[in-house]
Amino acid sequence: MSANNADEMAEFHWMMDMVQTVDVGIVVLDKDYRIKVWNGFMESHSGLLPSKVQDKTLFELYPHIKVDWFKRKARPVFELRTRAFMTWEQRPYLFRFPNYRPITGSEEFMYQNITLSALASATGKVDNICMMIYDVTDVAVHKKELESLQVRLTEDLGTLEFED
Repeated sequence: MSANNADEMAEFHWMMDMVQTVDVGIVVLDKDYRIKVWNGFMESHSGLLPSKVQDKTLFELYPHIKVDWFKRKARPVFELRTRAFMTWEQRPYLFRFPNYRPITGSEEFMYQNITLSALASATGKVDNICMMIYDVTDVAVHKKELESLQVRLTEDLGTLEFED
């Protein structure tokens, strides 16, 4: 093996290690929505090993995901190479993972923001998309608390009598 090949292999290995250990869910789907990559975040939160999900469709594993809705989100990513976004305000989660954070333990599930991105091959063709799942439970909990406080403050102000 040449020094250049050894360097490329070393780079490939640390990049794969990064994908597996990053605190973001990474799922790669092909055009049939079959899972090609399922990183450590997804394994940890779902309890499903990559070997158990590989080549299964997203909809087989998560039948609560509405197929038509998800495909409408993914179609422009495949066809136009644009990104698509799903926020917790629109839909609290795509994957119903339990909330594991002690600080925000008041919520039973993980709130998620999701980004879909095109993955072009060496020829430029997009046969796969990457789904990145971000845990935004802390943000969601704090926003909900702030909104609750605002409602209570408005109600309290409404009950105050003002002197002339």
